[in-house]
Amino acid sequence: MIRFFSWFNNLYPVWLVALSVVAFFEPETMLWFDKPWIFWSLAASMLGMGLTLSVEDFKTVGRMPGALAVGFGAQYTLMPLCGWLVATLLQLEPGLAVGIILVASCPGGMASNVIAYLARANLALSVVLTLCSTMLAFFFTPMWTSVLAGSRVPVDVWGMCVSALQLTVAPVAIGVLIRWKLPRTADRIGACGPTVAVLAFTLVTGGIVAASAEAIASNFGRLLLAATVLHVAGFGVGYVVARVFRYPESIARTVSIEVGMQNGGMAAALARQHFAAMPLAAAGAVFSGVMQNIVGGLVASWWKRRKPSA
Repeated sequence: MIRFFSWFNNLYPVWLVALSVVAFFEPETMLWFDKPWIFWSLAASMLGMGLTLSVEDFKTVGRMPGALAVGFGAQYTLMPLCGWLVATLLQLEPGLAVGIILVASCPGGMASNVIAYLARANLALSVVLTLCSTMLAFFFTPMWTSVLAGSRVPVDVWGMCVSALQLTVAPVAIGVLIRWKLPRTADRIGACGPTVAVLAFTLVTGGIVAASAEAIASNFGRLLLAATVLHVAGFGVGYVVARVFRYPESIARTVSIEVGMQNGGMAAALARQHFAAMPLAAAGAVFSGVMQNIVGGLVASWWKRRKPSA
């Protein structure tokens, strides 16, 4: 069973793309997966993340403050600015621009930890960066979305803060509490965490692609270009910044991956809830989630064959 789950999780990009294609050509197959399902599935995946974390993981933060600061700073300054720059240079229409800016302003996704492992990066730093960016997403995601997209559309900052707290901080905190008080229970439930996350975002992607199939078909070229440029820029900027600060190759790879890979599921859920009148906002977030896994997989396969240098 463990081997099956591992096999299933490793094929995450395959399930993601396959269900997206099905939902695009046959929307009725996934239209049932709407707002309530999206919210609770993502909350469950965040709970799974919390169940895998221990007090020791939090202590790790103090052992690598410099690398953590560089990674976190790039995650919540350079990546949102990359999103705004892509939206501006490509002259995206408001809905798509909001979607790209929103996903660029989100925390790192759990998939980044898998990519970091495959790419021979620093897995401990990847996990801590994902944790820190997730726990503070309730502030930074609405703040950057408001600053960078507020001139295009009204942004409900407080509502987004509450939604981000419900989607990220609360489930992760509950998971950590269960691990602290009931470690054996956490081990049993947490073993399914990665699989739950894979299922959650795959289904979220399918549901939103189905609901936005017409908008995606009308704007496929721009969606593809914007999402690809955003994540390639994120990977590149993250790597360069870490090397500028003279961090070793393994740290640079980690920062690159954490900056380049966002929590697309969270972005899609927030877009569906707070920008419901703009289907392209959710479509942009979901499309971005698909593309970041493709780009991340290619980067990981390249780095996996090359041992990190000093």
